[in-house]
Amino acid sequence: MWGYLAAYEMPNDDPERLAARVRVRYPIAIDRALGLGVPPTLRLQEAFSTPGRINRFERVLVFCHWAWFMVPHGSVAYVLMRHREQFGRAAAQMYTVFDLGALFYWVIPTAPPWWAAASGQLEGRHAVQLRRMMIEYGEQFWGDRWGALYDVLGGNPLAAMPSLHFATSLMAAHVLADIGPVAGAVGWTYALTLGLALVYLGEHYVADLLAGAVLAETVRRVAPKLAGPAGRFSRMVQALEARAAG
Repeated sequence: MWGYLAAYEMPNDDPERLAARVRVRYPIAIDRALGLGVPPTLRLQEAFSTPGRINRFERVLVFCHWAWFMVPHGSVAYVLMRHREQFGRAAAQMYTVFDLGALFYWVIPTAPPWWAAASGQLEGRHAVQLRRMMIEYGEQFWGDRWGALYDVLGGNPLAAMPSLHFATSLMAAHVLADIGPVAGAVGWTYALTLGLALVYLGEHYVADLLAGAVLAETVRRVAPKLAGPAGRFSRMVQALEARAAG
């Protein structure tokens, strides 16, 4: 995870250079097609939000978004505590999703809806109405502490494609379902609720979520085929470590 965090944040070490490379138009075009002319984020906010207010439903979605920082790792930790024999497989799948996602952030830095709207690139009569509710409510809920919290959590604003929020939540649902139906139901309920939250709150396009789902499901399908070679490589590295330590 330290490697992932470094890879996730490093493109933003030079914000101007990153902004010069960022892709803005293609997810807007995809979401306009999916939303029959209007991106789903704008449709949802226009239908259910009231400017200047954060209603209870929106607060639930914001807390769902904040909870993500614990869910992928908490799910793997739960597997470790309850079914240790499945821990290696669960951890490998989860962190493969994280690491592959970081590669995309280097190759195709992509702006989220809130950034596109703030920079005037989400055109149309609805664009000025797009709100980033996580920021609005974060300032209300956390007060003076919000600025420091956001600085820690917002290391790269142009890392939207694919949505690792959604991809890792889907993987969490899978690894929890592997150990039981109740845990799986909790995982899938959270993943689907988070998907709605990410679009509604202006954090991701539906296109980002679709790409995240493809990433998670691809890792899920390919992982069993790579388990043998990965295990042999791991044992080789461990043997080298033991020899070096001795």
